[in-house]
Amino acid sequence: MLNFLGRKDVRKILKRKDSDAGERGRALEDLRAALFNEFRSSEGAKRQQQQLCGPATALTFNFVIAVGIIFVNKLVLKVVGFQFPIFLTFIHYVVSWFLMAVLNALSILPACPPKSTRLTTLFTLGFVMAFSTGLANVSLKYNSVGFYQMSKIAVTPSIVLAEFLLYNKRVSFSKVLALTVVSFGVAVATVTDLQFHLFGACVALAWIIPSAVNKILWSSLQQQENWTALALMWKTTPITLFFLVALIPWLDPPGALSFNWNFNNTLAILMSAILGFLLQWSGALALGATSAVTHVVLGQFKTCVILLGNYYLFSSNPGKTSISGAFTAIAGMSIYTYLNLKQQSSKAPRQASSLPKSKLSKENGSIHEGNFGSESV
Repeated sequence: MLNFLGRKDVRKILKRKDSDAGERGRALEDLRAALFNEFRSSEGAKRQQQQLCGPATALTFNFVIAVGIIFVNKLVLKVVGFQFPIFLTFIHYVVSWFLMAVLNALSILPACPPKSTRLTTLFTLGFVMAFSTGLANVSLKYNSVGFYQMSKIAVTPSIVLAEFLLYNKRVSFSKVLALTVVSFGVAVATVTDLQFHLFGACVALAWIIPSAVNKILWSSLQQQENWTALALMWKTTPITLFFLVALIPWLDPPGALSFNWNFNNTLAILMSAILGFLLQWSGALALGATSAVTHVVLGQFKTCVILLGNYYLFSSNPGKTSISGAFTAIAGMSIYTYLNLKQQSSKAPRQASSLPKSKLSKENGSIHEGNFGSESV
Protein backbone atom coordinates (compact mmCIF):
# COMPACT_ATOMS: atom_id res chain seq x y z
CA MET A 1 0.00 0.00 0.00
CA LEU A 2 2.82 2.42 0.87
CA ASN A 3 4.61 1.53 -2.38
CA PHE A 4 1.42 2.28 -4.31
CA LEU A 5 0.99 5.68 -2.66
CA GLY A 6 4.65 6.44 -3.24
CA ARG A 7 4.50 5.96 -7.00
CA LYS A 8 5.22 9.09 -9.00
CA ASP A 9 1.98 9.10 -11.01
CA VAL A 10 -0.14 8.56 -7.89
CA ARG A 11 1.63 11.45 -6.13
CA LYS A 12 0.82 13.73 -9.08
CA ILE A 13 -2.87 12.77 -8.94
CA LEU A 14 -3.06 13.40 -5.19
CA LYS A 15 -1.25 16.72 -5.55
CA ARG A 16 -3.64 17.78 -8.32
CA LYS A 17 -6.63 16.84 -6.15
CA ASP A 18 -5.23 18.86 -3.27
CA SER A 19 -4.74 21.80 -5.62
CA ASP A 20 -8.33 21.46 -6.93
CA ALA A 21 -9.66 21.34 -3.37
CA GLY A 22 -7.69 24.46 -2.51
CA GLU A 23 -9.04 26.29 -5.57
CA ARG A 24 -12.59 25.25 -4.67
CA GLY A 25 -12.04 26.51 -1.12
CA ARG A 26 -10.75 29.85 -2.39
CA ALA A 27 -13.70 30.08 -4.80
CA LEU A 28 -16.12 29.48 -1.92
CA GLU A 29 -14.39 32.14 0.15
CA ASP A 30 -14.59 34.60 -2.75
CA LEU A 31 -18.27 33.77 -3.21
CA ARG A 32 -18.92 34.24 0.49
CA ALA A 33 -17.12 37.57 0.46
CA ALA A 34 -19.06 38.69 -2.63
CA LEU A 35 -22.38 37.73 -1.02
CA PHE A 36 -21.42 39.53 2.19
CA ASN A 37 -20.51 42.65 0.20
CA GLU A 38 -23.75 42.44 -1.78
CA PHE A 39 -26.11 41.98 1.15
CA ARG A 40 -24.36 43.42 4.21
CA SER A 41 -22.60 46.47 2.81
CA SER A 42 -24.69 49.59 2.35
CA GLU A 43 -23.76 49.90 -1.34
CA GLY A 44 -24.66 46.29 -2.11
CA ALA A 45 -27.90 46.48 -0.13
CA LYS A 46 -28.83 49.67 -1.96
CA ARG A 47 -28.21 47.99 -5.33
CA GLN A 48 -30.36 45.03 -4.28
CA GLN A 49 -33.18 47.35 -3.19
CA GLN A 50 -33.08 49.25 -6.48
CA GLN A 51 -33.00 46.04 -8.57
CA LEU A 52 -35.72 44.16 -6.69
CA CYS A 53 -38.00 47.08 -5.86
CA GLY A 54 -38.32 49.64 -8.62
CA PRO A 55 -40.85 52.49 -8.58
CA ALA A 56 -43.79 50.41 -9.91
CA THR A 57 -43.16 47.54 -7.47
CA ALA A 58 -42.67 49.86 -4.47
CA LEU A 59 -45.80 51.91 -5.22
CA THR A 60 -47.92 48.78 -5.77
CA PHE A 61 -46.61 47.18 -2.56
CA ASN A 62 -47.39 50.34 -0.58
CA PHE A 63 -50.84 50.70 -2.16
CA VAL A 64 -51.90 47.12 -1.30
CA ILE A 65 -50.65 47.32 2.30
CA ALA A 66 -52.19 50.78 2.82
CA VAL A 67 -55.63 49.55 1.70
CA GLY A 68 -55.32 46.44 3.87
CA ILE A 69 -54.36 48.30 7.04
CA ILE A 70 -57.34 50.65 6.67
CA PHE A 71 -59.76 47.75 7.11
CA VAL A 72 -57.72 46.13 9.90
CA ASN A 73 -57.43 49.40 11.84
CA LYS A 74 -61.15 49.96 11.40
CA LEU A 75 -61.64 46.50 12.92
CA VAL A 76 -59.34 47.36 15.85
CA LEU A 77 -60.85 50.80 16.56
CA LYS A 78 -64.54 50.04 15.93
CA VAL A 79 -65.18 46.32 16.47
CA VAL A 80 -62.48 45.54 19.03
CA GLY A 81 -63.00 48.94 20.66
CA PHE A 82 -59.33 49.83 21.18
CA GLN A 83 -59.73 53.61 21.47
CA PHE A 84 -56.08 54.46 22.02
CA PRO A 85 -54.60 55.65 18.67
CA ILE A 86 -51.20 56.79 19.99
CA PHE A 87 -50.73 53.60 22.00
CA LEU A 88 -51.72 51.59 18.90
CA THR A 89 -49.04 53.46 16.94
CA PHE A 90 -46.56 52.70 19.76
CA ILE A 91 -47.39 48.97 19.48
CA HIS A 92 -46.83 49.18 15.70
CA TYR A 93 -43.34 50.58 16.16
CA VAL A 94 -42.45 48.15 18.97
CA VAL A 95 -43.35 45.21 16.72
CA SER A 96 -41.43 46.81 13.85
CA TRP A 97 -38.35 47.23 16.03
CA PHE A 98 -38.61 43.62 17.25
CA LEU A 99 -38.86 42.26 13.67
CA MET A 100 -35.85 44.34 12.60
CA ALA A 101 -33.92 43.13 15.67
CA VAL A 102 -34.55 39.54 14.53
CA LEU A 103 -33.30 40.42 11.03
CA ASN A 104 -30.25 42.08 12.56
CA ALA A 105 -29.50 39.00 14.72
CA LEU A 106 -29.69 36.83 11.58
CA SER A 107 -27.30 39.25 9.75
CA ILE A 108 -30.01 40.01 7.19
CA LEU A 109 -30.56 43.66 8.09
CA PRO A 110 -28.68 45.94 5.62
CA ALA A 111 -25.75 47.90 6.98
CA CYS A 112 -25.77 51.66 7.42
CA PRO A 113 -23.80 53.72 4.89
CA PRO A 114 -20.15 54.33 5.81
CA LYS A 115 -20.58 58.07 5.37
CA SER A 116 -22.40 58.91 8.56
CA THR A 117 -25.49 61.10 8.43
CA ARG A 118 -25.68 63.90 10.98
CA LEU A 119 -27.36 62.79 14.20
CA THR A 120 -29.58 65.87 14.09
CA THR A 121 -31.04 64.68 10.77
CA LEU A 122 -31.81 61.20 12.12
CA PHE A 123 -33.22 62.74 15.30
CA THR A 124 -35.46 65.05 13.25
CA LEU A 125 -36.71 62.13 11.16
CA GLY A 126 -37.54 60.07 14.26
CA PHE A 127 -39.31 63.09 15.76
CA VAL A 128 -41.49 63.87 12.75
CA MET A 129 -42.26 60.16 12.26
CA ALA A 130 -43.76 60.02 15.75
CA PHE A 131 -45.84 63.14 15.21
CA SER A 132 -46.95 62.43 11.63
CA THR A 133 -48.09 58.85 12.36
CA GLY A 134 -49.51 59.54 15.80
CA LEU A 135 -51.37 62.72 14.86
CA ALA A 136 -52.78 61.02 11.76
CA ASN A 137 -54.39 58.31 13.91
CA VAL A 138 -55.74 60.92 16.34
CA SER A 139 -57.18 62.89 13.41
CA LEU A 140 -58.92 59.75 12.13
CA LYS A 141 -60.39 59.17 15.58
CA TYR A 142 -61.98 62.63 15.91
CA ASN A 143 -62.66 63.53 12.26
CA SER A 144 -64.34 61.84 9.34
CA VAL A 145 -62.28 60.16 6.62
CA GLY A 146 -63.35 62.91 4.21
CA PHE A 147 -61.96 65.69 6.44
CA TYR A 148 -58.78 63.66 6.93
CA GLN A 149 -58.34 63.42 3.16
CA MET A 150 -59.07 67.14 2.81
CA SER A 151 -56.23 67.91 5.22
CA LYS A 152 -53.90 65.68 3.17
CA ILE A 153 -54.43 67.98 0.19
CA ALA A 154 -52.46 70.66 2.02
CA VAL A 155 -49.45 68.31 2.28
CA THR A 156 -48.74 68.57 -1.46
CA PRO A 157 -48.04 72.34 -1.63
CA SER A 158 -46.18 72.07 1.69
CA ILE A 159 -43.80 69.49 0.18
CA VAL A 160 -43.31 71.53 -2.99
CA LEU A 161 -42.51 74.67 -0.97
CA ALA A 162 -40.21 72.87 1.50
CA GLU A 163 -38.25 71.08 -1.26
CA PHE A 164 -37.78 74.39 -3.07
CA LEU A 165 -36.48 76.09 0.09
CA LEU A 166 -34.28 73.18 1.26
CA TYR A 167 -33.06 71.60 -2.01
CA ASN A 168 -33.92 74.21 -4.66
CA LYS A 169 -36.15 71.69 -6.45
CA ARG A 170 -38.58 73.16 -8.93
CA VAL A 171 -41.83 71.70 -10.21
CA SER A 172 -42.69 72.31 -13.85
CA PHE A 173 -45.82 74.31 -14.67
CA SER A 174 -47.49 71.32 -16.35
CA LYS A 175 -47.01 69.24 -13.18
CA VAL A 176 -48.42 72.05 -11.05
CA LEU A 177 -51.55 72.01 -13.24
CA ALA A 178 -51.82 68.21 -12.92
CA LEU A 179 -51.43 68.38 -9.12
CA THR A 180 -54.07 71.13 -8.99
CA VAL A 181 -56.51 68.90 -10.88
CA VAL A 182 -55.74 66.04 -8.48
CA SER A 183 -56.31 68.21 -5.39
CA PHE A 184 -59.52 69.65 -6.80
CA GLY A 185 -60.83 66.17 -7.66
CA VAL A 186 -60.05 64.79 -4.19
CA ALA A 187 -61.70 67.83 -2.57
CA VAL A 188 -64.88 67.30 -4.62
CA ALA A 189 -64.83 63.55 -3.95
CA THR A 190 -64.66 63.99 -0.18
CA VAL A 191 -66.74 67.17 0.23
CA THR A 192 -69.84 65.15 1.23
CA ASP A 193 -68.05 63.68 4.27
CA LEU A 194 -66.70 66.74 6.08
CA GLN A 195 -67.45 65.98 9.72
CA PHE A 196 -64.89 67.22 12.19
CA HIS A 197 -64.34 68.03 15.84
CA LEU A 198 -62.65 71.30 16.86
CA PHE A 199 -59.85 69.44 18.63
CA GLY A 200 -59.62 67.03 15.68
CA ALA A 201 -59.34 69.95 13.25
CA CYS A 202 -56.46 71.43 15.27
CA VAL A 203 -54.73 68.03 15.28
CA ALA A 204 -55.18 67.75 11.48
CA LEU A 205 -53.61 71.18 10.96
CA ALA A 206 -50.72 70.31 13.29
CA TRP A 207 -50.18 67.06 11.32
CA ILE A 208 -49.52 68.73 7.93
CA ILE A 209 -45.98 70.03 8.51
CA PRO A 210 -44.58 66.87 10.21
CA SER A 211 -46.08 64.74 7.45
CA ALA A 212 -44.46 66.83 4.70
CA VAL A 213 -41.04 66.89 6.43
CA ASN A 214 -41.26 63.15 7.11
CA LYS A 215 -41.76 62.29 3.43
CA ILE A 216 -39.04 64.70 2.28
CA LEU A 217 -36.43 63.28 4.67
CA TRP A 218 -37.25 59.65 3.84
CA SER A 219 -36.88 60.38 0.14
CA SER A 220 -33.74 62.55 0.30
CA LEU A 221 -31.78 60.34 2.74
CA GLN A 222 -32.29 57.26 0.56
CA GLN A 223 -31.61 58.96 -2.75
CA GLN A 224 -28.72 61.24 -1.71
CA GLU A 225 -26.99 59.47 1.20
CA ASN A 226 -27.24 55.81 0.14
CA TRP A 227 -29.54 54.64 2.96
CA THR A 228 -31.78 51.62 2.50
CA ALA A 229 -35.32 51.58 3.86
CA LEU A 230 -34.71 48.94 6.56
CA ALA A 231 -31.41 50.45 7.73
CA LEU A 232 -33.01 53.88 8.13
CA MET A 233 -36.00 52.35 9.94
CA TRP A 234 -33.63 50.53 12.31
CA LYS A 235 -31.81 53.76 13.20
CA THR A 236 -34.85 56.01 13.68
CA THR A 237 -37.41 53.69 15.32
CA PRO A 238 -35.98 54.06 18.89
CA ILE A 239 -36.26 57.86 18.56
CA THR A 240 -39.84 57.53 17.34
CA LEU A 241 -40.73 55.24 20.26
CA PHE A 242 -39.37 57.80 22.73
CA PHE A 243 -41.59 60.59 21.40
CA LEU A 244 -44.64 58.33 21.14
CA VAL A 245 -44.28 57.51 24.86
CA ALA A 246 -44.23 61.26 25.52
CA LEU A 247 -47.40 61.77 23.42
CA ILE A 248 -49.49 59.00 25.02
CA PRO A 249 -50.49 60.88 28.22
CA TRP A 250 -51.42 64.00 26.22
CA LEU A 251 -53.47 62.57 23.35
CA ASP A 252 -54.73 59.17 24.52
CA PRO A 253 -57.52 58.61 27.06
CA PRO A 254 -56.58 56.67 30.21
CA GLY A 255 -57.28 52.95 30.56
CA ALA A 256 -55.09 51.29 27.91
CA LEU A 257 -53.62 48.78 30.36
CA SER A 258 -57.07 47.85 31.69
CA PHE A 259 -58.29 47.01 28.17
CA ASN A 260 -59.70 43.50 27.64
CA TRP A 261 -56.54 41.84 26.27
CA ASN A 262 -58.14 38.52 25.33
CA PHE A 263 -56.81 36.29 22.54
CA ASN A 264 -59.01 37.65 19.73
CA ASN A 265 -58.41 41.31 20.61
CA THR A 266 -54.66 40.80 20.99
CA LEU A 267 -54.52 38.90 17.69
CA ALA A 268 -56.31 41.73 15.86
CA ILE A 269 -53.94 44.34 17.35
CA LEU A 270 -50.87 42.23 16.44
CA MET A 271 -52.19 41.81 12.90
CA SER A 272 -52.54 45.59 12.69
CA ALA A 273 -48.98 45.98 14.04
CA ILE A 274 -47.49 43.60 11.44
CA LEU A 275 -49.31 45.47 8.68
CA GLY A 276 -48.00 48.68 10.25
CA PHE A 277 -44.43 47.40 9.86
CA LEU A 278 -45.12 46.47 6.22
CA LEU A 279 -46.75 49.86 5.63
CA GLN A 280 -43.75 51.72 7.03
CA TRP A 281 -41.34 49.58 5.01
CA SER A 282 -43.33 49.82 1.76
CA GLY A 283 -43.77 53.58 2.25
CA ALA A 284 -40.03 53.99 2.76
CA LEU A 285 -39.35 51.92 -0.38
CA ALA A 286 -41.79 54.03 -2.39
CA LEU A 287 -40.26 57.29 -1.13
CA GLY A 288 -36.75 56.02 -1.93
CA ALA A 289 -37.75 54.93 -5.44
CA THR A 290 -39.87 57.99 -6.37
CA SER A 291 -40.40 61.30 -4.57
CA ALA A 292 -42.38 62.79 -1.70
CA VAL A 293 -44.96 64.37 -4.04
CA THR A 294 -45.49 61.10 -5.90
CA HIS A 295 -46.11 59.31 -2.60
CA VAL A 296 -48.79 61.86 -1.65
CA VAL A 297 -50.44 61.40 -5.06
CA LEU A 298 -50.44 57.64 -4.42
CA GLY A 299 -52.30 58.20 -1.15
CA GLN A 300 -54.91 60.30 -2.93
CA PHE A 301 -55.24 57.60 -5.61
CA LYS A 302 -55.93 55.11 -2.82
CA THR A 303 -58.79 57.33 -1.57
CA CYS A 304 -60.37 57.48 -5.01
CA VAL A 305 -60.03 53.73 -5.57
CA ILE A 306 -61.69 52.94 -2.22
CA LEU A 307 -64.54 55.35 -2.94
CA LEU A 308 -65.17 53.95 -6.44
CA GLY A 309 -64.68 50.36 -5.23
CA ASN A 310 -67.35 50.80 -2.55
CA TYR A 311 -69.68 52.23 -5.19
CA TYR A 312 -69.21 49.48 -7.80
CA LEU A 313 -68.64 46.45 -5.54
CA PHE A 314 -70.74 47.17 -2.45
CA SER A 315 -73.47 49.40 -3.98
CA SER A 316 -72.74 52.34 -1.69
CA ASN A 317 -73.88 55.64 -3.16
CA PRO A 318 -71.60 58.57 -2.24
CA GLY A 319 -73.37 60.77 -4.79
CA LYS A 320 -72.67 61.89 -8.34
CA THR A 321 -70.54 64.79 -7.10
CA SER A 322 -68.12 62.52 -5.23
CA ILE A 323 -67.90 60.04 -8.10
CA SER A 324 -67.16 62.77 -10.66
CA GLY A 325 -64.55 64.23 -8.31
CA ALA A 326 -62.86 60.82 -7.98
CA PHE A 327 -62.68 60.40 -11.76
CA THR A 328 -61.34 63.96 -12.11
CA ALA A 329 -58.60 63.22 -9.56
CA ILE A 330 -57.65 59.97 -11.34
CA ALA A 331 -57.42 61.88 -14.64
CA GLY A 332 -55.05 64.38 -13.01
CA MET A 333 -52.98 61.51 -11.56
CA SER A 334 -52.73 59.93 -15.01
CA ILE A 335 -51.41 63.20 -16.46
CA TYR A 336 -48.93 63.55 -13.57
CA THR A 337 -47.70 59.97 -14.11
CA TYR A 338 -47.31 60.58 -17.85
CA LEU A 339 -45.26 63.73 -17.21
CA ASN A 340 -43.00 61.82 -14.77
CA LEU A 341 -42.41 59.00 -17.26
CA LYS A 342 -41.69 61.51 -20.01
CA GLN A 343 -39.17 63.33 -17.79
CA GLN A 344 -37.43 60.05 -16.84
CA SER A 345 -37.16 58.96 -20.47
CA SER A 346 -35.63 62.29 -21.44
CA LYS A 347 -33.13 62.12 -18.55
CA ALA A 348 -31.80 58.68 -19.50
CA PRO A 349 -30.04 59.67 -22.79
CA ARG A 350 -28.55 62.75 -21.10
CA GLN A 351 -27.10 60.70 -18.27
CA ALA A 352 -25.71 58.11 -20.68
CA SER A 353 -24.04 60.76 -22.84
CA SER A 354 -22.47 62.44 -19.81
CA LEU A 355 -20.74 59.27 -18.56
CA PRO A 356 -17.68 59.32 -20.89
CA LYS A 357 -17.15 63.00 -20.24
CA SER A 358 -17.21 62.57 -16.46
CA LYS A 359 -14.88 59.58 -16.73
CA LEU A 360 -12.43 61.58 -18.84
CA SER A 361 -12.51 64.46 -16.38
CA LYS A 362 -11.68 62.06 -13.53
CA GLU A 363 -8.75 60.62 -15.49
CA ASN A 364 -7.45 64.13 -16.14
CA GLY A 365 -7.75 64.88 -12.44
CA SER A 366 -10.24 67.72 -12.84
CA ILE A 367 -12.55 67.95 -9.86
CA HIS A 368 -15.49 70.32 -9.86
CA GLU A 369 -17.04 70.91 -6.50
CA GLY A 370 -19.71 73.22 -5.20
CA ASN A 371 -21.69 73.52 -8.44
CA PHE A 372 -25.12 72.60 -7.17
CA GLY A 373 -27.64 73.97 -9.60
CA SER A 374 -31.39 73.92 -9.27
CA GLU A 375 -33.10 70.59 -9.82
CA SER A 376 -36.52 70.11 -11.31
CA VAL A 377 -38.98 67.47 -10.17
